[in-house]
Amino acid sequence: MLHRLWWFPTACAVLLIGGWLRAWWVEGHGTITEAAVSGLPDDMPRFFRASAKALYHLAGEPDRWKNREARYLRAAEAPDHFIDLEDFQGKTLPDNRWKAIKLLQDLKANPELVGFLPYAIMENYDRLTVAFYDHRKEPDNLIIQQKCVVYAGILSHLTGDCVMPLHTTRNYDGKKSADGTIAQKGIHLKLDAFPERHGLKAEEITRSLKALKRDDVWKHVLERIDESHKLVETCYKLDAAGAFEKPTKESRSFVLERCRAGAQFTMDLWWTAWLRSEKLPPHW
Repeated sequence: MLHRLWWFPTACAVLLIGGWLRAWWVEGHGTITEAAVSGLPDDMPRFFRASAKALYHLAGEPDRWKNREARYLRAAEAPDHFIDLEDFQGKTLPDNRWKAIKLLQDLKANPELVGFLPYAIMENYDRLTVAFYDHRKEPDNLIIQQKCVVYAGILSHLTGDCVMPLHTTRNYDGKKSADGTIAQKGIHLKLDAFPERHGLKAEEITRSLKALKRDDVWKHVLERIDESHKLVETCYKLDAAGAFEKPTKESRSFVLERCRAGAQFTMDLWWTAWLRSEKLPPHW
């Protein structure tokens, strides 16, 4: 399994080259998602609150779609896991994917390399809302229940990506020096691995967290992206001290806070999608 390959230096090199850099390890995503389930209110549908095990697995699905042999899917999927904010040159992020592509082209940036994470979050939030609407109409339909869980699991992967600061910068795996060399190369893998390798558990992540309704979800997504981006330099500081490989009180607290932010973000979007679905107009 990919999340075990850190034992082998050659396998780590394959991971780095293969583009698996841009995600927490699969079990890290699953743990954050499991933590989010336990913070949901009782008014959330019972089937959903009972789906922690399924959601744990589904949180890893978007990374499975980056399988090297699934080259058509991989090409479309990979940019949805990150956003390099520097390439927007201080411009306000447009409110949909296609406007963002047009802006980036005007700025002479390659949209595929800049990434679409906030748009992927919003698109999957909408998918979940529509699925919850269907559940309200047919609450005993098991297929619809399964659909809700699948969309929620996919969304949880992306909200988890968002709180990992290195998903918001072009310097996601080391800073390029003036001479073209990369300083602190490998930082991404070390930070990605931290929750799994150093025993962060769902109970610790979710402690005291409760789901909140978000009135402006797009604004909330942008705030979470910005919050995460502001922590990029902290990641480099901790890495320079060796604190991701050999945890310190400061580095463990930092990564735990990021995981808690991910669980909060995830449960908030699930809960808000459920509430929003009640007033959604008919599909047709």
